[in-house]
Amino acid sequence: MNTDMEMMLKGYGLTTAQIFYRMPDHPAFLQTYVWQHYDLAPDFPEMNGFLKFWREKLDGPLHSVKYVHRQLISASEWRALKGEFILH
Repeated sequence: MNTDMEMMLKGYGLTTAQIFYRMPDHPAFLQTYVWQHYDLAPDFPEMNGFLKFWREKLDGPLHSVKYVHRQLISASEWRALKGEFILH
């Protein structure tokens, strides 16, 4: 098991994604789910793996994803990425 600091030293950054999806019984309504994990920007293999799992196993079609990614550059310097992509 890796600690947070070990993950950051390997180049990972903390990614927080707000996932918007349609409720299966009420497709006109959007719900949100917050996902957070250490991931590698700009490809985000962990987040894309979770979204693939969602599409294959969970109800509720995905609508869009907003994300923020923070990566440690040096002892007191952070790099932040923000983005959004639409899936429907």
